[in-house]
Amino acid sequence: MSRADCFAEGALSGPDAREPDRLLREQLDRLDLKQLGESVNLEAQARGVSFGSAGGEQTFRIDPVPRILDASTWSGISAGVAQRVRALELFTRDVYGERRIVNAGLISAEAITGADHYEPLLTGIAEQVRCWLTLAGLDLVRDHDGSFKVLEDNLRTPSGIAYAVATREIISEHLTPPEALRVRPLEDAFQRLGEALRAAALPSAGDDPLVVLLSDGESNSAFYEHVTIAERLKLLIVRRADLAVRQGRLFARTAEGERAVDVVYRRTDEDRLSDEHGEPTWLAKLLLEPLREGTLACVNGFGTGVADDKLLHAYVEDMIDFYLHEKPLLRSVATYDPAQPGMLEMILERIGELVIKPRSGSGGYGVLIGPHANREDIQRAAAAVATAPQGYIAQEMIMISTHPTLTERGLEPRHVDLRPFAITSGDSVHVAPGGLTRVAFEAGALVVNSSQNGGSKDTWVLA
Repeated sequence: MSRADCFAEGALSGPDAREPDRLLREQLDRLDLKQLGESVNLEAQARGVSFGSAGGEQTFRIDPVPRILDASTWSGISAGVAQRVRALELFTRDVYGERRIVNAGLISAEAITGADHYEPLLTGIAEQVRCWLTLAGLDLVRDHDGSFKVLEDNLRTPSGIAYAVATREIISEHLTPPEALRVRPLEDAFQRLGEALRAAALPSAGDDPLVVLLSDGESNSAFYEHVTIAERLKLLIVRRADLAVRQGRLFARTAEGERAVDVVYRRTDEDRLSDEHGEPTWLAKLLLEPLREGTLACVNGFGTGVADDKLLHAYVEDMIDFYLHEKPLLRSVATYDPAQPGMLEMILERIGELVIKPRSGSGGYGVLIGPHANREDIQRAAAAVATAPQGYIAQEMIMISTHPTLTERGLEPRHVDLRPFAITSGDSVHVAPGGLTRVAFEAGALVVNSSQNGGSKDTWVLA
């Protein structure tokens, strides 16, 4: 499939240019694009916007050409994301509760218990968890027909909201939207997140719960985001050594002495209660007892990884129908379970056309993009899937859309995706207008992750 087969967004000139993009082009024509790009990224560096752990840290790269989504397009995205998050919340609650969806025969118990982040230690506590999915970040791609589809659901430790806001703030310093375009603000995303973190507290916490952000420190690749969120929301950043458990309560050391913690916003790389040997992790030793005792809430809750498991992604549309009795507003990228009858044979026959992913992978690592892979890589992937079909999923290949992006040769098309953020507070799901558009800077590259030469664009949602 060639780049010509994908949906080209943001044509800035010519007969296909939309009025908002044409107005943006007129704005850009009055600027030195090379200087604009340099200024934007120098400011990102000066602000310390970075991604990567200590030693491998790099400045977060920002493309200066915004992506514009009109109000109608965003309305469809926002409603679809909110619907999906509501269904995934109910699914997670069901997994650790009655398992109605299993009893109905829509998902097998083995598919759930085989999820890498299924946490059997949480079974039976679903009723005392106020919200499992306080923050969700879904990865959307735009198909050749212009429709948005969900590629992945990120629910365990979704990152990027601080990077989206930083991108907006930095671009705003150097590029003003044309007067005719009313761009919806993104800055209240932090306020919404803060309200949701407080709302996650159990009733016993009262009106002023203590919320702490639990971080690995500089060894975590998103530490910039940890610091930024803590500063904006006036949260205490704590590390493992700052916490202790006594009589079923979690305590944190503060400048004023020890205080009982009501909500932990977990941003650690460790996100499991049990290690590969079945032994409790350091997180379990600190948090499991208070969670069971009902004295602590964790955002996002342990066990939510069962809902962003790549294999169970294949069943989210069924979840929407089962729990909400609605039709999906956003479709999933077609996903296949190699362990299902007949699927392995189909996948192996078509492996050169499909995308193969490790079921528990992340960051774009270990992914085989069949149409772009060489023969040896395809053969290795086929052997791996045939040997352990339960460890992989296959997806239909989508040549994700492109958007004009600044390169050394000027503006050229580069592939982009979109990560909107859904924030759940009580019964309300708020989808921040815009989210994070991620861009692959290498020509033809389809992996947009920051760890693999990706970066961001500001996302202008029109009012």
